[in-house]
Amino acid sequence: MDFASHPAAARRLAQLARQHFVDGLCAGLPVVAQALGSFLTDLMGQTGTQREMQLHRDAWQAFQASHKDWAERAARAWRTALAPADPAPPPRSTSGLDGLSLLDDEVVENKITASRMALPVLEQVGVSFDAVRQRTQRLEGVELPPGDLLRPESWCLSLVDAWQQAGLKREVFALVLDPLQRELAALALAQYQAVVKFYDSQGVASVSEDLRARVRRPATTAGASGHGPLGGPHAPPGSHPAHLQQSAHGMPAGRPMPLAARGSHPAPFATGGMPLPAGVTIPGPLIRARQRAYGVMAQVRRLLTQPSMGGYDMVRAPPASAALVQALAAQRVPLESYYDSLTAMAHHAGPQAVVRVASVVRERAAELKEKASTASEKAIIEVVALMFQSILSEERIPPAMRVWFARLQVPVLRVALAEPEFFSNMAHPARQLIDRMGACVLGFDASSINGSALETEVRRIVQVIEQYPETGQRVFAIAHEEFEAFLAKFLAERQGGTTARIVSVAQQVEQRETLAIQYTIELRTLLKDMPVRDEIREFLFKTWAEVLAVCAVRHGVQDEITAGCKRAAADLVWAASAKPNRADRAQVIQGLPALLQSLRRGLTLLGVTGAEQDAQIKLLTDTLSDAFLSKTAPIPQAHIDAMARRLANLEDYLSDEALGDMPLSAENIELLLGIDASAIHVFADNEAPVQPEMVAWAQQLPLGAWFTLDHNGASAQVQYVWHSQRRQLHLFAAADGASYLLQLRRLGAYLQAALIVPQEEESLTLRATREALTKLDANPERLLS
Repeated sequence: MDFASHPAAARRLAQLARQHFVDGLCAGLPVVAQALGSFLTDLMGQTGTQREMQLHRDAWQAFQASHKDWAERAARAWRTALAPADPAPPPRSTSGLDGLSLLDDEVVENKITASRMALPVLEQVGVSFDAVRQRTQRLEGVELPPGDLLRPESWCLSLVDAWQQAGLKREVFALVLDPLQRELAALALAQYQAVVKFYDSQGVASVSEDLRARVRRPATTAGASGHGPLGGPHAPPGSHPAHLQQSAHGMPAGRPMPLAARGSHPAPFATGGMPLPAGVTIPGPLIRARQRAYGVMAQVRRLLTQPSMGGYDMVRAPPASAALVQALAAQRVPLESYYDSLTAMAHHAGPQAVVRVASVVRERAAELKEKASTASEKAIIEVVALMFQSILSEERIPPAMRVWFARLQVPVLRVALAEPEFFSNMAHPARQLIDRMGACVLGFDASSINGSALETEVRRIVQVIEQYPETGQRVFAIAHEEFEAFLAKFLAERQGGTTARIVSVAQQVEQRETLAIQYTIELRTLLKDMPVRDEIREFLFKTWAEVLAVCAVRHGVQDEITAGCKRAAADLVWAASAKPNRADRAQVIQGLPALLQSLRRGLTLLGVTGAEQDAQIKLLTDTLSDAFLSKTAPIPQAHIDAMARRLANLEDYLSDEALGDMPLSAENIELLLGIDASAIHVFADNEAPVQPEMVAWAQQLPLGAWFTLDHNGASAQVQYVWHSQRRQLHLFAAADGASYLLQLRRLGAYLQAALIVPQEEESLTLRATREALTKLDANPERLLS
């Protein structure tokens, strides 16, 4: 049949193919549910912690009670989606403002979950799905829309929605996600192959497409340099808005100027540019075109430089024109496939791949501007394209990573069209994500990053963002949170485990010092009203508190060794009090050997041995002898018992109040934790005066950022890889394997003295915005071209 001449019959055939596909999914879903039930049964039989075993039992019970409801709801949703949609009234605004709407968090979370679930499924069914997609496109004359049931992310979303509607929790879904993806991939592959056979039986031939040919290429490719006449290092003062410049006035070096400090920028287009030579005239239509471009440029400048009001939280601007929305949707799938080939090329022919990607970014913008219906849409498309051209021109980013960044052009454009504050708000989630990923990869060469866990994570994030284009900034915010979590783990575990070992040590150091301070505070509180000799107080506060801390770090707060050290503290206080009666003195004599043995064991933990330990013990025994002969009133036994109970459960009463800076040195690390600290350069607090804002800056440094460290006259390029829970310790790692552990105030002092300097004084998107503005200053007509 000539489907082109019978469009109605062709559409009916495509719809019938969808019906076959959905019928197959519905028939196979009970088998999937049975496999999940078996998985949960096996999981429930595994041993683990009490909490894990209870979680597995609860999950099994919940799934047994609701899996039929889940399968029925999903099948019903699929069949409902097949029916032709009735015209629906425009949705009522939930924000109370015309043209604005809010997205429910559950809707966004379900879309994100469905997109993640669809990714591995799509990898398994890719060839068969493409065959179905191409033939369906040939029948219907248009690309599959984003919500089409033939797309894995669409029918996966119905499964996720049905899961929630059936009363099953997300925690249970997370448990069964892996087997669910495997079962769905097998089921979907069979159904896509069945649809291909159906099309074959109906005479719908396969479509052979060269995706590269679908991307038009210009005869020549302009240079990708982001530096125009005003964008170089010698740009005149005031040539850019204040928030697009970097200033050190009143701010630490390398920190962006606050948004509130932005200034105005003179508009050079008030008279249309330079005067014309005598006798030269410009046609009236061209003058009007330039005047319109200048007007749009003024609006763009306000968009890029207006102070961000913040707090918009998913409030949407009026939607983009229908033609532009359709164009954005139509480009996604073919260009994703094309980018896949360019990513592979970037691993072995990086410069060529980047040049091709730059052409794609430019051509994509040109195609989308043809579909735009307003000057503002064209302007936003152009600015976003220029920003990504600037990112692609950053030679310090490995080529493969630049290809991944370029894939975010359309997702970012969608956000920029809906949320214009993207341009002026440096805290926008989309900008934060790009800036953080860019800052982390700037310090790596291509050989070290290709195929690494960092590239894998960037790829995952980009693919997830591509899969659900309608969720606005929410997806970028979630992706940013996940990238930060990944980054903290990745940086702490790299360098062949060296960094992980140092981090473990540093964590123990902070924990030990924190506990020592807290134990000292509690011991002072306990002994405040007791008649305890000064020698015993000093020993408990300065020595035994550290013993307790080291025991807690090495063995755990509930370990018998730690408990024994706590009992020794109470026994020492009792033994050092007055003993006026014979029974108490006999009890002291009987328990003294065990007490002294405990004290010696504790001192050994601190590295106090030999003559130094003997001197400590002699001081204590002399004090006990004096108490033994004292005739003063003893400490009531009830007080001693209360102290012992409090010490036994001391961790229940600890808090972070009144905690100060901890002592730190390589010797402390070696003696207290029993490890070799020669690989760590330790910069302890040296009481140097530090401005409070510098300490605050030190506490806000972003993980993954690169710095130049000047120490003892030697310069090193280091990456900020870890900070402790209380941010008292900060670790920097160099490419040569050296590590630098700095205490908080010492780090502030290094920042203040410019001994640690950020390698990037402005973020990736801030620089891209500035360079885009420079190009638009020189050629505002491009906004409307």
